[in-house]
Amino acid sequence: MFNYNVKICTDSIIQDYVEIGSYPEKAEEVSIGHNSVIRSHTVIYGGNKIGNRFQTGHGVLIRENNIIGDNVSVGSHSVVERENTIGNNVRIHSNCFIPEFVIIEDDVWIGPSTTILNVLHPPCPRFEDCAKSVRLCKGAKIGGHVTIGPRVTIGENSLIGMGSVVTKDIPANVLAYGNPARVICYLDKMKCEAGYFETPYEWIE
Repeated sequence: MFNYNVKICTDSIIQDYVEIGSYPEKAEEVSIGHNSVIRSHTVIYGGNKIGNRFQTGHGVLIRENNIIGDNVSVGSHSVVERENTIGNNVRIHSNCFIPEFVIIEDDVWIGPSTTILNVLHPPCPRFEDCAKSVRLCKGAKIGGHVTIGPRVTIGENSLIGMGSVVTKDIPANVLAYGNPARVICYLDKMKCEAGYFETPYEWIE
């Protein structure tokens, strides 16, 4: 079901039981770029501006007024709340929760069942101001089942190990993990335990 205020490029695929632009009332136009695939039971609210080659898994919920770049994939049963900024080449795996006002820069990879939280003292009467505080910088990689707390920035290219709880900023180009997450080493000091590469991410220029 589509609201009249929806613009979808004709080369995109929209599967059954998808709702686009139906909520909220009087929302701005939704636009979805070329070669996109919106899988069944996805709900996309009004006001979203979405680039080319966008993909959703099944049962994805995307609230209103997000800005989403090219080559973005959102896995099955993930929730993206309102007014986020998501760059190009971003992968959000299944069962993730992205709250309001998060900035996700280009080339970020978010593992399954990751939860981001954005307010220190819920419910806060200044939520709109307080919650604008989480940033995943370019090339950051977040392992599965990670929790990222309010007012946290993950630095460029950094890797957060699975199951971590991130309560403070993580600098660029490091491996961090634990509860609370702490810096373990710089990425260029890591080893590929499988033996396929000298160091992980050496293929990234």
